[in-house]
Amino acid sequence: MRILNISAQKPDSTGSGTYLAALVREQIETGHRAAVLCGAAPGDTQGELDRRAAVFAVPFESPELPFPICGMSDVMPYPSTRYRDLTPSMLKAFERAFAAAIDRAVAEFRPDLVLCHHLYLVTALARECVRGVPVVAVCHSTDLRQLCSHTLERDRIVSAVRRLDAVFALHAEQAEQIDLVCGVDADRIHVIGTGYDHRVFCRDASVARQPGSLVYVGKICFKKGVESLVRAVSLPIDDGVRPSGLVLVGGRGDDAEYARIERLTAASDVPVTLAGRLDSDGLVRAYRSSDVFVLPSFYEGLPLVTIEALACGCKVVATDLPGVRPWMEAMLPGAPVTWVASPRMTDVDTPVAADLPLFERALADAIAQALAAPLSTFEPSAVSWEACLARILKVVDLLEGGSYG
Repeated sequence: MRILNISAQKPDSTGSGTYLAALVREQIETGHRAAVLCGAAPGDTQGELDRRAAVFAVPFESPELPFPICGMSDVMPYPSTRYRDLTPSMLKAFERAFAAAIDRAVAEFRPDLVLCHHLYLVTALARECVRGVPVVAVCHSTDLRQLCSHTLERDRIVSAVRRLDAVFALHAEQAEQIDLVCGVDADRIHVIGTGYDHRVFCRDASVARQPGSLVYVGKICFKKGVESLVRAVSLPIDDGVRPSGLVLVGGRGDDAEYARIERLTAASDVPVTLAGRLDSDGLVRAYRSSDVFVLPSFYEGLPLVTIEALACGCKVVATDLPGVRPWMEAMLPGAPVTWVASPRMTDVDTPVAADLPLFERALADAIAQALAAPLSTFEPSAVSWEACLARILKVVDLLEGGSYG
């Protein structure tokens, strides 16, 4: 099968970008032909993509698109433009550039399947442009957040999503949200989950795990709970083990937020390292050398980093977010994960400020308990990209001929 994968963002740097790149690699490994249509900034090399994939890059910060890549999150780990800030002329330029790229990719690559990422604007364009080939899309939650946060092309996007040949959700709770926000028939929404690369993310007995060490991987921003995490590690502990250090891995987002986080780390009683973005080798070393992985986010789809950390031998502390815990407990029973109740939210990803002290206290206690627990021997081998891709292609195989477009 010839599969055209589409995203308006970079195929790296974010959870959805990593998800796309992993699926592309698995497509090629299992004998399919793969192409990727994606946004690109000056100097981008699409380094995380399998070199065997054809790439149709849409250049931002160019004469045609004289602004940074549009980000599905309002805070991205690279220079970006918020969708809500697009002017009418910027929107027209975006549509013109991506519609032309889609037409070119379809003409040159001749796909049997178009697999989009995010139920948002570029997926709507793909649905409008492509005929005679099934067009399907994966939801990553940030798309639903955009649809609920502002009205940019909302009716058009929802209409296009309803006309997709299939919609893929990461977990059951997200499937319900897709139905609620977009009104997609339930029998056209399919839960596919996620996977991890067992060839890369695995244990290594030769790497010393540092007692009391914590690692976080993700965007360095408020809505990922990073500020709360830095405050939590400095709180006094009555029971359990106090952290010996925290490493924050990830790209910076908003400059003001990052500066505030820098000040918090400098004032912390526990050593905190801002490691920046790491390549896959560096990321694996960070997981393998850490005792506990912490993901204190206020909003997530289905975080791949949690599974990667488990595969590398970390215990995990994570916010109990809608859909994530049920999926983890169903797919990975017995995983050493300590769940922390989420604070109340004022909207989809903004916590009630008055709830943060209690959340941070609970986070500190959960970390102390996880650090005191025995080292993990858990293996998340039940989850793989091969199985995830197989679930997608099983749905595609069942699509009725002649329904495309």
